[in-house]
Amino acid sequence: MNSLVYEDYQKLARPALKKKFGYGNDMQIPRIQKVVVNICMGSAQDVKLALEDAERDMTMITGQKPTRTKSKKSIATFKLRQGQEIGVKVTLRNQRMYEFLDRLIKMSLPRIRDFRGVSPRAFDGRGNYTFGITDHSIFPEIELDKIKRSMGMDVTVVTSARTNEEAKELLSLLGVPFSDKMKKAEEAKAKAATAAAN
Repeated sequence: MNSLVYEDYQKLARPALKKKFGYGNDMQIPRIQKVVVNICMGSAQDVKLALEDAERDMTMITGQKPTRTKSKKSIATFKLRQGQEIGVKVTLRNQRMYEFLDRLIKMSLPRIRDFRGVSPRAFDGRGNYTFGITDHSIFPEIELDKIKRSMGMDVTVVTSARTNEEAKELLSLLGVPFSDKMKKAEEAKAKAATAAAN
């Protein structure tokens, strides 16, 4: 599998996790099981066209055709009817999952202006991590001059970890830039610069 994130997992994350948490069996070492990417258009004026745009862009970003999601209940305030198509979703596994994480971590997230890292508090207690991206144009596959509307998306990384601590350690080792770790790195860099100046 030709993926930097997969290589990091095999060579760096697995041994480090085993050492830190003292797993007796290699099968206990947490791993990423799947990545779910979701775009919800909800109450867009022209939902049909918006869904077509979302489908096209999601296919380019993930390399997989998405399925449409429907509303579970009617909400009059948002002019939503039960069963109405409101978004698109993709579930990535194996190679496509690692390729997507490669592009997301190494190329797309660093392109966000004034990026301070992703929140370390968005774990659900069962080893899953969800964060939002406000603008899908950070992905290199999207041609800026062809964007008809700006779309946000939610990315959920599902791991086999049993606790938030294990899941966070796994994702940190794979290069996910958590804001608290970035802050510590910046503070260490500033200290080193001050020490060098004195």
